[in-house]
Amino acid sequence: MAITLNNGFQMPIMGLGVWRMEKHKIKDLILHAIQFGYRHFDCAADYKSEAEVGEALAEALESGLVKREELFITSKLWNSDHGHVLEACKDSLKKLQLQYLDLYLVHFPIAIKHTGVGNTRSEKDEDGMLDIDTTISLETTWHVMEDLVSAGLVRSIGISNYDIFLARDCLAYSKVKPAVNQIETHPYFQRESLIKFCQKHGICITAHTPLGGAAANTQRFGTVSCLEDPVIEELAEKYGRSPAQIVLRWGIQRNTTVIPKTSKLKRLEENLQVFDFELEEEDMDLIKNIDNKYRSNLTPARSWGIDLYA
Repeated sequence: MAITLNNGFQMPIMGLGVWRMEKHKIKDLILHAIQFGYRHFDCAADYKSEAEVGEALAEALESGLVKREELFITSKLWNSDHGHVLEACKDSLKKLQLQYLDLYLVHFPIAIKHTGVGNTRSEKDEDGMLDIDTTISLETTWHVMEDLVSAGLVRSIGISNYDIFLARDCLAYSKVKPAVNQIETHPYFQRESLIKFCQKHGICITAHTPLGGAAANTQRFGTVSCLEDPVIEELAEKYGRSPAQIVLRWGIQRNTTVIPKTSKLKRLEENLQVFDFELEEEDMDLIKNIDNKYRSNLTPARSWGIDLYA
């Protein structure tokens, strides 16, 4: 099952996110994922695992396990490389051992001090706040992203963590429209207005943190997981599914791409088993009612000394 992007390319509606995966486990996980049926892999320079993903992809392609045209590989431009878009993209391609990316995203709508291509440190100033570069506009960055498409290095370009206002601006100044906006969204943080706006204007939504971060974000940020919500648990019992499968199916029925992350083979396979059932409309409404605008990924506020969403 796939979503057709605004340029005609198709993106599988289910993918595997590799953020916070242990490097020594990545190759095996990617190969197993391909065997299970995954074709969409979400990477980023800042995840510091592109080389490991590249080794897995190279082995899968060389062995005939999968063909390149069957895969959909995403990577992202880090904040410190807004003035070095071409070099950063080529660096990701080299590590991933690919000739082109299916999708390249602006990871966050902010440019910060450059620390060298391939080095994704987030430098802070003397006040302990993120060292923001005020000389590079998002529009300038976007036009260089467009050049990547012309050069054949990427097939589609998009944005990530953009709100309605920034997405609107990007639509206004772009020649190549953003194909995707990757955002945090899950039952506790549904963001209906942003999703409707993007979909209305031909921007596909990819849901990162589609399970609300589950145990990983609870451990890292102390946030509450939507998987333990009574409504989700009751629906899991009703459909004979896991809470994660209910939440992923809900995301798919919103016509959003979902990219859950897991390091467990059982869950890797389980997360794919969401295409043989459908949530009834009344149950979609039940989930809609548990939205509490609760962001679970607190990386900017906790790590950068600045809350980008304030």
